[in-house]
Amino acid sequence: MMWNISAGSSSEGLLRTMSQELVPASSRAFPGEFGALACPRKPFFGKKRLKPHPNIVQVIRAFTSEVPLLPGALVDYPDVLPSTLNPSGIGHSRTLFLVMKNYPCTLRQYLREAAPAPRTAAMMMLQLLEAVDHLVQHGVAHRDLKTDNILVEFDSAGSPGLLLTDFGCCLADEKVGLKLPFPSWYVDRGGNSCLMAPEVATATPGPGVVIDYTKADVWAVGAIAYEILGTCNPFYSRAGGAAAALESRSYREHQLPPLPEGTPLEVKELVRRLLRRDPAKRLSGRIAANVLHLCLWGEYVLCSEDALKLDRVVGWLLHQSAATLLTDRLGDGARVEAKLKRCFLANLDYDELSQAAALLHAWRGRVA
Repeated sequence: MMWNISAGSSSEGLLRTMSQELVPASSRAFPGEFGALACPRKPFFGKKRLKPHPNIVQVIRAFTSEVPLLPGALVDYPDVLPSTLNPSGIGHSRTLFLVMKNYPCTLRQYLREAAPAPRTAAMMMLQLLEAVDHLVQHGVAHRDLKTDNILVEFDSAGSPGLLLTDFGCCLADEKVGLKLPFPSWYVDRGGNSCLMAPEVATATPGPGVVIDYTKADVWAVGAIAYEILGTCNPFYSRAGGAAAALESRSYREHQLPPLPEGTPLEVKELVRRLLRRDPAKRLSGRIAANVLHLCLWGEYVLCSEDALKLDRVVGWLLHQSAATLLTDRLGDGARVEAKLKRCFLANLDYDELSQAAALLHAWRGRVA
């Protein structure tokens, strides 16, 4: 149930004002029931529509209806109730409802209780990178990535599966894509100022100014990686004021704190590359994802100097494809590892894979 303070109470007004929340919804989510529009005028009112992805939440149904007085509502959220339910409430009588799968917890809640092993942490980072790359391919920027907006479920082996949710701040405009005109301060740059990429946080409005969000979400993944790897996010204030938080608009890369001992060299280098201030020097989500795929499953193509030879890479890819197909046939296709391998194979580009392999060789060679 969405909070409705300013969207009015008509179905069209609700769907228009909250259209960003509907970006991960398919056309089947609009059944024409309970006040929803059977055929929204220009799908999602000019918003892009995401194809399903294993690391992005799916909105199964969307409809508008009267705001109910649920148990505890007058205590937990009295201000957003309509005046018919709370005389001092400022909400409207109808609101938007999204039907989604129920998930056990958020990533923030999971990390309070769990300390993922290095390999599990790498797979968690990889899932976020795959999700962000999927968004970029569709011309969408989430703009509010944080552990509260990432849901967690567990596969049959107990591995955590991560899904991006809460698209209320996303940029998904059919007209502008990932490059948002920024003529004045009235333009919404997104939520979560702590994890706002440097190029977004430092933008100054003016005629012809454009904010490019192509690598903004991947920067946020780099910051969240600190939390996944078991330490404090450097862009959040520390409890007790032990250390001042870095600000994305002003930090310098040498100020980034070290990652915990036991973090693999490749993961340390990857996080550092994701947090480059200059987006031109920052890794894309696809290249960063390929780096982790190779770290997790590609030792065969990395173990010798001829690793980048085409026949060696093709042999490894055929092996990965066969193993993935066999996993699906054996009924284990829902496992996190199988989903990641399918994402990798579906987005395979030899040049991008070679770039990732070259980076890994360079990082390992520097240590050797």
